[in-house]
Amino acid sequence: MTPARAEETLRQALATEQQTPVVLRAGDHSLTLEPATAGLTLDLTGAVGGLSGFSIRPADLWNHLTGGTDRPLPTSVDRARLEAALASAATSFDTPVVEGGVTFPGGTVSAVQPVTGSKLAVGATADAIAARWPASGPIQAKLDITAPAVSAQEVTRATTQFATPAMSGPVTVVVGAKSVRVPPAAFAPAITMRPDASGTLAPVVDDAKLVTIVRAAAAAAGIEATARDARITLSGTTPVVVPAVAGTTLDEKSVVAAFVPALTSPSRTAKVVTAVVQPKLTTAQAQKIKPKGVISTFTTQFPVSPPRTNNITIAARTLNGTYVAPDQQFSLNAVLGQRTAAKGYASAPVIVDGRLTKDFGGGVSQVSTTTFNAAFFAGVRIDHFLPHSFYISRYPEGREATLSWPDVDQKWTNDTGSGILIRSFVSGSSITVTFYGTKVWDISSVKGPRRNIVQPKTVVDPSAGCVPQSPSVGFDVSVTRVFAKGSKPVRTSTFTTHYLPEDSVTCTHAG
Repeated sequence: MTPARAEETLRQALATEQQTPVVLRAGDHSLTLEPATAGLTLDLTGAVGGLSGFSIRPADLWNHLTGGTDRPLPTSVDRARLEAALASAATSFDTPVVEGGVTFPGGTVSAVQPVTGSKLAVGATADAIAARWPASGPIQAKLDITAPAVSAQEVTRATTQFATPAMSGPVTVVVGAKSVRVPPAAFAPAITMRPDASGTLAPVVDDAKLVTIVRAAAAAAGIEATARDARITLSGTTPVVVPAVAGTTLDEKSVVAAFVPALTSPSRTAKVVTAVVQPKLTTAQAQKIKPKGVISTFTTQFPVSPPRTNNITIAARTLNGTYVAPDQQFSLNAVLGQRTAAKGYASAPVIVDGRLTKDFGGGVSQVSTTTFNAAFFAGVRIDHFLPHSFYISRYPEGREATLSWPDVDQKWTNDTGSGILIRSFVSGSSITVTFYGTKVWDISSVKGPRRNIVQPKTVVDPSAGCVPQSPSVGFDVSVTRVFAKGSKPVRTSTFTTHYLPEDSVTCTHAG
């Protein structure tokens, strides 16, 4: 038989062996690989070599005369393809290591049992396949084993000796003659168990979290008292200081030192001492920065309209008594908050894109303009304001400020060195805003002439939401703020305002 014929005969006879998947097994896990994909082939040429044709070698002649001999079936292994196939399927044998541990969900004890981890050892498994393929049965996969650091025995010990006693009931915190019980569900988030280098579990306490938890329980039981800062407020028209009150709090070190041992003590009692908490603003400090007298006041008039007057009154009442500390920035939107029906505000005219419409809080710009002028003449630093889009004759030209939630705001910073107390009230058809503080500057205002005058247009609007408007011209105007000490000017700042014309709007909607 020729070598070619012999090779073909072997190919047909061994077709099943060449195509039979390789089965890998390790414990309960198994994996199959296609030989061709894994780079495993039978070396038929090598198998035929020397078995056909004429040979005068004595050994070959003897084997031929006596019926032949058995030879191992040569194979060809593409090592790179085999290891790549194993690597892509390695997760079939992967078992993640699970460390033993103890946790405290909701104040209960949960023991986490350890699990030994394993990963397919690609190189060693490839060696086993190369040595045995084609095999008549499964080939044992080789695994890299990772033992957990914390053993099952250690989990049992930690559970018995610490975890179960620690979560067995509330801890009673005793402060003098008072006490409060803190249940496991409350204090458990502050306690964990972690292994050391030898795999021994030990409790770890988040001191800050534990102190916060115990203090909250003590405050709810009336054991802690929050310090109250001194307040500067008005008594009629006189600024007065409401004295500060010192508070009491549980001493942090005392809480940790007493609470942790109590977790496993028979009495489950932690005796804790308190510390005095001083207010951030003491009575003496408040007296030093208390306003000395009126530093500015401003009044504006407004046409009486029930919705608008209502809104102005609510805003003035909210603003009244506001204290602005030295170097603090004042925000009128922050003081008033969003104007809503729930706060009592009504729908009234507002200006949007040069036209009158209605929205909750319409009229609050009257409060803003009056407050702005009080700030202007108090000499504080003006940080941000926005004039109305067209001029409203009841306001000073170039010295007025609109307001809209949340973006259009009035902001200024109290740079007088002393506190400013704001008094605001509505009387009839006027609103007055007065600043009490320590006078630094004598402020005067110089208004320039109108420039770039633009005439209004006439608009006929048939829409249902139309609000009629009376015409007024648009113009530019500059206002200079003069800072003086006595009669001597020291510096100036100038504000320039561009007013759009207020168009004449006639509403024709029949409804």
